[in-house]
Amino acid sequence: MSAERDAVVVTASRYPHGYASIRSLADCGLHTIAAVADESLSVTSSRYCDESVLVPAPSDLPAYKDALLGLAARPDVRTIIPHRPHDTYLLSKFADEFDRHVDVVVPDLERLRNVHDRKHLAEAAARADVAIPDTQLLGEVSDWSGDRIVKSRYNLLTDEYLEDMAFEDSGIAKSVEHIPAGETPDIDELVEKMDHEPIVQDYIDGEEYLFGALYDHGEPLGTFQHKQLRGDSYTGSGGVYRESVAIPELEETGRAILDELEWHGLACIEYVEDAETGEFNIVEINPRMWQSLACATCAGANFPAWYWYAVTDRPGLINPRYETGVSTHYLYGELEHLVSVAREESPFVERPSLPGRAAEILRSCYNDPGFDYLHLDDPRPIACQVRNELERAVISRLG
Repeated sequence: MSAERDAVVVTASRYPHGYASIRSLADCGLHTIAAVADESLSVTSSRYCDESVLVPAPSDLPAYKDALLGLAARPDVRTIIPHRPHDTYLLSKFADEFDRHVDVVVPDLERLRNVHDRKHLAEAAARADVAIPDTQLLGEVSDWSGDRIVKSRYNLLTDEYLEDMAFEDSGIAKSVEHIPAGETPDIDELVEKMDHEPIVQDYIDGEEYLFGALYDHGEPLGTFQHKQLRGDSYTGSGGVYRESVAIPELEETGRAILDELEWHGLACIEYVEDAETGEFNIVEINPRMWQSLACATCAGANFPAWYWYAVTDRPGLINPRYETGVSTHYLYGELEHLVSVAREESPFVERPSLPGRAAEILRSCYNDPGFDYLHLDDPRPIACQVRNELERAVISRLG
């Protein structure tokens, strides 16, 4: 434990946003604690990580909750910053228990449901008069004449949202099905695959953007935008190469939906700019730190520090300005992108040439040498990640 410095818990995973937070919080003079389900994760080797604590994986939600509560009860721990999909849900659902020990900035369960439930989110978007793809429950769709996608109704499957699910059975339905115009999917198969009735949305072709924000009871403390230049799949998904931007229309629509929700806490809103209309369509909202956080912190939108200022009642220290044109790469994500080119197919997105895309990635890394994990002042995390991935590859081959 830290006897002299306030401690902050970061729920880190193999994704790079936990590392971005650890670096940021260390610069604030805080004792950083990485709560990890695997002590070999690269974040634990960082010079900025003061302490790593092994916790159960979130798939064992009761044990994960108890572990976080145990960390919260430590006298030096002031807050827990949500990075994993389960975190905000636990901090909100069990607010009475966590509030005895730490201060957090998270929405209540009613507001949380409005973003976790994508059907409710579509209704909120309609009230706010902001664009969102037409959204229906799978069983409500009678016309399959347009290109559609089928995905989970919920960001997180929990007992709070699904009556037949127990608390310990929570999970995430990650699959997204592309349904070309005129093709009718197997309804029962999709429901079984996703463990609930999913939603169907119109497919919107266009470039992807992110709008990040920290709100205090309906008031924005700071916002950020980036354009996704490449995702971990060639069809899109999480950004692995991105560039900070500042687009007034995106700021307006981002604030409009969060104002409608009377938001409190972190929000990562994913958008697609409709190639035909130019409208920014909401894809989803994640109420936590996001995978591409390093792009924001490198540009000066220091969300981990902002979160710390919010929980310690010092919002006046937040400087919401940031630099545009700052880009970063998540190198392992770039590799995943190449794997998607080799293995995935989509009826909506033309698959690029593998050699051509590899050359494009190399050129962009040379021209824009900003990276999530690769830092000259802290070389061990990237070395650790390379070692871990090589070991996994060898084990996979031998298995």
